Amino acid sequence: MKKPLVMITGAGTGIGAATAKLFAEAGHPLLLLGRRRAKLEELNLPRALCLGVDVRERAEIAAAVTEAEREHGPIDCLINNAGIAPLARIEDQDPAEWRALLDINCLGVMNCMHIVMPGMKQRRHGTILNVSSIAGRKSYPYHDAYGASKAYVHALTEAARRSMASFDVRVIVVSPGLTQSEIETTMLNREAHEVWAARGADIGGGIKPENVARTMLFAYQMPQDVILQEIVITPTRQEF
Repeated sequence: MKKPLVMITGAGTGIGAATAKLFAEAGHPLLLLGRRRAKLEELNLPRALCLGVDVRERAEIAAAVTEAEREHGPIDCLINNAGIAPLARIEDQDPAEWRALLDINCLGVMNCMHIVMPGMKQRRHGTILNVSSIAGRKSYPYHDAYGASKAYVHALTEAARRSMASFDVRVIVVSPGLTQSEIETTMLNREAHEVWAARGADIGGGIKPENVARTMLFAYQMPQDVILQEIVITPTRQEF
């Protein structure tokens, strides 16, 4: 049976790349979006449309969706994974970093949801997985603006889940704890990075992105009338 189209943002590295590989193995055609198209193409996945798209640009996202759906049919699953983590204390951070953080982590999620939700609602079928962070549920040092952006994703997901429930569309928030990824390269504050790295060392490092991907595939493969409303996945040794 032909598998439906899956859209993944921030698919070039980390959780996004691991998720793309796993959903490809499960037989799904893919729309992979990321600012670095070359990283997407390096994955060399079958039936994957790889486009260099910034989630801050709604017109680019809409054009990508139109192109992918023309070939593979409607998007049945959106995985909002794109994000950055410029950790710092709010009073020490360049306000320009806030703009990029909020535009990508918050508005980027909304842009993608806004484009795919009407079709899912009309078809009465579909799943949206918003990759947030445990930092959206708990407070951590130097996570001031970042944690706020992820709390936004939690609140947005819950609101959308409730509004889409009567249309049989699932909206799920995924909250990883410390995870191995390239997101640390967006941490420009040296002191914040040192604190973050030390915490990771104390608990034996982060979980593999493949394990986060596996939980998302499991949630997606559940019957459409079953939803895992929130998934929290962390290293076993991560106490808080």
